Amino acid sequence: MTQLLIRLFIRHPDNPQDPHTRAAYGNLASIVGMVCNVLLCLGKLAVGTLFGSIAIMADALNNLSDASSNIVSLVGFKLASRAPDAEHPFGHARYEYLAGLVVSVTVLGIGFSLLKESVVKVLHPTAVQFSLMTVAVLVASILVKLWMSGFNRTVGRTIGSETLIATAADSRNDVLSTGAVLIATILCHLTGWNILDGLMGVGVAVFILISGWGLVMDTLSPLLGERPSDDLVDHIEQTVMSYPGVLGMHDLMVHDYGPGHQFASLHVELPAEQDPLDAHDLIDNIERNFMKNDHLMVTIHYDPIVTSDAAVGVLRTRLTEKLRQLDPALSLHDLRIVPGKTHTNVLFDLVLPAGYAGDKVELLTQMEQFIKEQDPTYNCIIKVEQSYTAAHQS
Repeated sequence: MTQLLIRLFIRHPDNPQDPHTRAAYGNLASIVGMVCNVLLCLGKLAVGTLFGSIAIMADALNNLSDASSNIVSLVGFKLASRAPDAEHPFGHARYEYLAGLVVSVTVLGIGFSLLKESVVKVLHPTAVQFSLMTVAVLVASILVKLWMSGFNRTVGRTIGSETLIATAADSRNDVLSTGAVLIATILCHLTGWNILDGLMGVGVAVFILISGWGLVMDTLSPLLGERPSDDLVDHIEQTVMSYPGVLGMHDLMVHDYGPGHQFASLHVELPAEQDPLDAHDLIDNIERNFMKNDHLMVTIHYDPIVTSDAAVGVLRTRLTEKLRQLDPALSLHDLRIVPGKTHTNVLFDLVLPAGYAGDKVELLTQMEQFIKEQDPTYNCIIKVEQSYTAAHQS
């Protein structure tokens, strides 16, 4: 069914990186989800009202919140697909994140409302009428939500949409909550403990609140500026280092302006003895290939590294090993040795991971002492900077 819908409604399904194709995928997923959730909501509302089950009513309103989320997602994909303009040269793709935030807040609001109604039902339980129709509607809901989870996961992975992947997880969670409602309905019928209906309603409401809070955190993170994924960082590093003559790279920064709209900057280390025109040509090739192969706009700064001075290479190796012993998350770059009449300056950039909790003063003291041990004439000049791609592991 998933592949059939894709073939019917996506014009160029094999090119998901194209903005128009990506928007078509997002629109399809949103519309399919909206139709399914509205039908499930109407069915559960009818059964819940007819047989007096607050748990089924709660589950119906959960489907209604999902349908509202699909509408917001649809609007988000539509706005996110707009082309860059004079006021927004980086595009409008962050609308997708904003849409996810609105959805998350809506889910929280509905969760609080359901919790209030369910607590009242626990305090004042009423009889729940049992019927095969109730069971049939809930079983149908479970089957539909299982399919929706797989559908959204497939589309989300195809276009790299965290919003749809989160929607898939939400559908999977709905299977669990609806299953719980089905169990409560059967237990109420078998035991006559009508309070179970209200208790299950409370459980569903709490589940919705927890899911909503998790969605809020997930959608806020990229808006605040989260670090790039380890997979993306590894891919960039491996790609850059695969070019002949590249000695290293550092100062990688990735800026996220929405799904499919990422920009990166980095420094590439090349031999200082290399012809600058050849180095510039290599850097141009790396930038163009990132855009061609990954749709990633990369800006590269050229760092010349002296490879003919053996003392620099030896000191770099020793400093790197010392940092590894102190903390594997530490690193350095741009090491230079500048001789003078009375002393020799040793300069380098010391990179700390984001959230580094160690004693920076003590760290610098140890590094300066270590360098002095290599040569008493060395004068240490260290520039401390933060990594924007790695977090400190405590």
